Amino acid sequence: MDPELWNSLKEKVAALDEDGVLETVRQSLENGENPLEVIAACEAGMRLVGERYEQGIFYLSGLIMAGEIFRQVLEITQPALQATLKGSASGRVLIGTAHGDIHDIGKTIVHIALQSFGFEVEDLGVDVPPHRFVERALTWQPDIIGISGLITSSYESMRETIRLLRVTQPSSIPIIIGGGMINEQICQFVGADYWTNDALKGVRICEQIVQNKASRA
Repeated sequence: MDPELWNSLKEKVAALDEDGVLETVRQSLENGENPLEVIAACEAGMRLVGERYEQGIFYLSGLIMAGEIFRQVLEITQPALQATLKGSASGRVLIGTAHGDIHDIGKTIVHIALQSFGFEVEDLGVDVPPHRFVERALTWQPDIIGISGLITSSYESMRETIRLLRVTQPSSIPIIIGGGMINEQICQFVGADYWTNDALKGVRICEQIVQNKASRA
């Protein structure tokens, strides 16, 4: 994608310019732009929104509006995205947004991408209590667990969720955390095995995990 178009999309999302974002997205797809790059540019704008929320520049209403804009972006890009992402992976992934966090944009992208690559996905939704992850993991026995969180207040919940999962699982299920502000330090703090702030990278991690598991079987 042309850097000027990338920056334009990012800044329109960050400015909560709903009409401008949706028109640019539609035009970009009509011009043959890669839907992954279109989404990535909008994700970059979402990260700016998150940063401005953390800084007190935006309030909750701004986050909600940004989320609604991005949801519409996903609806527009989903057909092209599913046509672009194809794979034959086989595995179960349990995902959800940590307790105290209602953001699901990144999680939704991961859900679409994982299914496109052949994974079976169960999404617990947003604001998921630690015990819910544990209960479903015990019942469904996924190959991988993914926990999403955008705001810093969700990290303690992630940590407690992972602690309970480690205590209650008969065998250790690989756990990935994701979110725009996630990094290696946060990964270590919460006790996860992997981290990502890129949806497609998260899918690649899942592919590698199931491939490693199959090779050991």
